[in-house]
Amino acid sequence: MGAFIGEIIALSMMALALGMDAFSVALGMGLLRLRLRQMFYIGLTIGLFHILMPLAGMAVGRLLSREFGSVATYAGGALLLWLGGQMIIASFRRDDGSPLFPRGVGLLFFAFSVSLDSFSVGLSLGIFGARTMVTILLFGLFSMVLTWVGLFVGRHFQQWLGSYSEALGGSILLAFGLKLLFL
Repeated sequence: MGAFIGEIIALSMMALALGMDAFSVALGMGLLRLRLRQMFYIGLTIGLFHILMPLAGMAVGRLLSREFGSVATYAGGALLLWLGGQMIIASFRRDDGSPLFPRGVGLLFFAFSVSLDSFSVGLSLGIFGARTMVTILLFGLFSMVLTWVGLFVGRHFQQWLGSYSEALGGSILLAFGLKLLFL
């Protein structure tokens, strides 16, 4: 039972780290003064993508784990280190590209781009052998709720946490990458 609780805590921290990316992007999107119904659908769509992308990643990761064994575990740890480093670096860049409006195809593209890193984390977790249902539900729930929070907070405090939340998420992924490699 203690191992299960430890896994839930670790997966929750990873879900928080991945959700921080959606949160930081939603902060900026909150400036668009979206209606509550639009905010609801944006959060729901991002949550769904944060379920589907790690699920696909975990399936590929499990296949790699069966084929390559312990080498795949080290590759998963290295992938988390790389992804965490990329999130930290990206958090300090100032890229003022034109955002897509979060409706229709734009919303799907936005949700896909925000959840792309969860595919990589899912790949690592599939190699590691994490519980699939718990993982995807936590990833989806955290990203959906953090997107909603980001949209609401973004209406009031757009510059408040932006890059720092993504840097925090990257730091958490770095820590888990180190754990996979050295423990």
